[in-house]
Formats: sequence, structure tokens, C-alpha cells
Amino acid sequence: MLKASSLVRPALIVLLVIAVLVTALWLLQRRLVFLPDTAHPGPAAQTIPGARDVTLHTADGLALTAWLVPPTGADRDLTVLVAPGNAGNRAGRATIAQSLAARGFTVLLMDYRGYGGNPGSPSEAGLALDARAAYRHLVDVENKRPDRIIYFGESLGGAVVTGLAAEHPPAGLLLRSPFTDLAATAAEHYPFLPVRLLLRDRFPVAEQIAGVMVPTAVVYGTEDSVVPAEQSLAVAKAAGGAVEISPVEGADHNDAVLFEGGELMAAVDRLADRIEGEP
Repeated sequence: MLKASSLVRPALIVLLVIAVLVTALWLLQRRLVFLPDTAHPGPAAQTIPGARDVTLHTADGLALTAWLVPPTGADRDLTVLVAPGNAGNRAGRATIAQSLAARGFTVLLMDYRGYGGNPGSPSEAGLALDARAAYRHLVDVENKRPDRIIYFGESLGGAVVTGLAAEHPPAGLLLRSPFTDLAATAAEHYPFLPVRLLLRDRFPVAEQIAGVMVPTAVVYGTEDSVVPAEQSLAVAKAAGGAVEISPVEGADHNDAVLFEGGELMAAVDRLADRIEGEP
């Protein structure tokens, strides 16, 4: 018969391993959530002809560089504020900005704190301040009317602009591959960990969008392996405003078609038409 002490020792080892994993997740979780390319991408015009560098001033004293891209197509007198996802920097979204500009939109392509040569470290609260700074720049410096601004959020950026929309309603809201909340997505990838208890950053998209009463578009890939399609659909269902849902068949989270593909851009065009009251 095994002695009690011989059974306790393996159990203690398992508990120790779990404790180490939980502690590591608590300490390092933001390195798993935020994956910035910290390199400065260079002057805006070097990547996008006609674009210019602008500076966003946050309420906590940071100066963040962003790119403002003028329309290259027939000017629709609408501005799109683009909030990127959790990885890379604004250089990787240049084609998005160019595609939108070709459709007649002015584009503000922002980078968060800690991304693209910007100072600071990313967090939920910090990204909210960054988005507010982008909004204030458009309204106060570029003299853009709030009712002529569309918020465009990619994945994590969808959470950022939904939070902004709850404070400062835009003309319209486009969410690409949104999740219901960060913990729900984390639980999909780490089902063995108590992520809801451990996460510092929440990003409660479905909860916040219920109070956003503007025209909304949700675009998602049906084969998304990062944010399950069911979560994007749940966000659309929770939206307070009239919502259009655009599934992109067979697309995964990081496929090019979900960055600047025709179906995504067509969804932006339709949202703009709805804002302007066109059929």
C-alpha cells in the first residue's frame, strides 16, 4: 500500500506547476495580448504618397505619431479612423488606408502607445486614451465633424473603437473580426486556465456595443481560428444600431482578404451609403 506521503508529493508538484503557470500568465499576459512592432515605420509620405505625419496628444501626456491620408478618389467628405489589431504597426495597414482613400475617404491611421515608434506600453486603459486622442485630433485639429467620421476597428481595434463609440458616437461603426470580450477569446485558446479571473484587460465589446445606436457593419471570416465566427456574430446581435453582417467565406483571421479585400471595402462603401441615406 502506498504511503500518504508518497501520494502527497506528486500532488504538491502538480500544484506548484499550476501556480507557476498562473503566476507567469499574470505577469506576462500583456506580452501575449499585445504584439507590437516597435520600429518606427518612417515618414508617412515615404509609404503612402500624399500622406502626412500627425501627432496625437493623449490625456496622460504621450505624443503618438499617426498617418493622415487624403482621399485620392472622389471626395465623399467622410473620414475613417482606423484602429489596428494587436500586432504589427501602421505600416502593415498602409494598403487598407490606400484602398479607403481610393474610395474617397480621408483616413487617420493610428498606432497605439508602444507601437510604431510610439512611447508608452499598451493596456486597455492606455489604448482607450489613444483612441480618444485620435478622435480629438480629427475634431479639434483637422476640423472634422463627428457625424462625418466612421470608426473602423480591426479585431482588438474593434474593441478600442467600440469603447470610443460609447463615449463619442461616430457616423458609423465597422468592426472586422470582433470578439465579445477578451476573456472569451482567451478561453478559446487557454481552456485549462481561469482566464476570467486572471485577465487585467477586459475589452467588453458585446456589452458596450449594446449602447451604440449608430449604423454598424460587422465583417468576419467564417474560418477564423483566432476569434471564432460565433463571437463576431454575437457582437452583431448585441449591436444597438442597425447592423449589416458580412461573412467572408473561408477566410481566416489574418488572411489578406480581411485586410484590404473587396468584400471588406464593399462593406465600408455600403456603410457610408447608409450614413448618407443612399439606397
